[in-house]
Amino acid sequence: MSELTLRSPGPTLVDGDLPAPTPRGRRLAFGHRMALIWEVVTGGLVELWSHKLRSSLTLTLLTLGVFALVVMTSVLDGVVDKIATGFSGLSFDGTVKLIQKEPETTEEAKRFAMSPGLRYEDLGRLTAPHEQIRAFLPRAQKGSTVRLASGNERTWTMGVTPDYFPWMNRAIGMGRGLTPDDAKRRSPVAVVGASLASKLFGGADPVGRTITVDGQNFQIVGVLAPLQVMSEDTYLDGNGVLIPLEAYMDRMDAAHRLSGIYVKMRSKRDLDEVSAVMISRAKQAHHGIEDIEIEDLAAEILKAWKNFEDQMRGWAVVLYSLAGTVLLVGGVGVLSVMLISFSDRRFEIGLRKSLGATDQEILVQFLLEAVVLAALGALVGTVAGAMLCEALSSKFPYGLVVNPMGLLTAWAIALLLSLVFGLYPALRAARLSPMEAMR
Repeated sequence: MSELTLRSPGPTLVDGDLPAPTPRGRRLAFGHRMALIWEVVTGGLVELWSHKLRSSLTLTLLTLGVFALVVMTSVLDGVVDKIATGFSGLSFDGTVKLIQKEPETTEEAKRFAMSPGLRYEDLGRLTAPHEQIRAFLPRAQKGSTVRLASGNERTWTMGVTPDYFPWMNRAIGMGRGLTPDDAKRRSPVAVVGASLASKLFGGADPVGRTITVDGQNFQIVGVLAPLQVMSEDTYLDGNGVLIPLEAYMDRMDAAHRLSGIYVKMRSKRDLDEVSAVMISRAKQAHHGIEDIEIEDLAAEILKAWKNFEDQMRGWAVVLYSLAGTVLLVGGVGVLSVMLISFSDRRFEIGLRKSLGATDQEILVQFLLEAVVLAALGALVGTVAGAMLCEALSSKFPYGLVVNPMGLLTAWAIALLLSLVFGLYPALRAARLSPMEAMR
């Protein structure tokens, strides 16, 4: 460190009067403070450079701690955005599903055997217009085998109506979706999921190609846009073949079974009324046997979202604890560096005190050096974290930006730890007497 600037002598007393401060004196005092701060900062950097290995080890721990906090808070935000986008893409808000009820007792099994179950022939009665219902979306599905010249692929075939695509947020990536004309003509056309299209055709455009599903030929007219898998149905749609429901019943399932009927309500408040109406219609279609139940998809999604939030809170606690531990170890490294610095500079401290430096100035000097050390580590960690977030940005629906709260928290913790762990060596240096230091 360079020598501390000597204080200018105070004004001479005349006739016992106290000296009045002058504007020039105040400017010198302010300049003195700024010179001291600049000297401490530059001196701290010189001290770090003169002990490169020791300083880099300490900076590495601080850098890793800040880097971890910046990246983890940003990634957690990105994950929440991605999952929220996936939940909204399910289009389950205000939706219930009519499904076949599983018998719970032997008596129920015998009674349910007398009913044909949920079938295509029920649609005329079940999908009659109702003022509280906006749309009915029947669906049938089965495991299938797709045959190509290159080999066979196990997949799923779904029979759906043309309305299924807009109501269930199934965007078309290439070609077109199913049309009312396809349904009316029972056309052997298909829309394939993006994942299945990638498996079957690689990067080639499958639109217009013909595939064989369980021995039946279908012409591909469209490919779904990539789906975020958030439910069984989204997984099946992304990895399966969707054909007109009428063609499915003619070609794929002689029993005409339905896996379910999605019912889109006008308001979630109509749940009880709509459920009662659908159960009543199903009982009439099945000879008075109540073998159909209502699944409230909106409630299921809300429950799944709450579970997801609980899991994210748990992960946040674990990850923040790890990052905090790394920062704490970095703070111990700051303590070690400052203690070594104190031992190496005892003579310098004594010389500065003999030239007029006060205990407070020595204390501030050491604390500022600790802060400079932490700020360098935090700066490197911030830059590295921002670069990683930029690299991962394309993996998230709204990109991945640095979380400002995570960044401020990381810097605050790093600087606070540097002050806490730098306080002990700073106090030792401030309390050191000049004679003892220069002995």
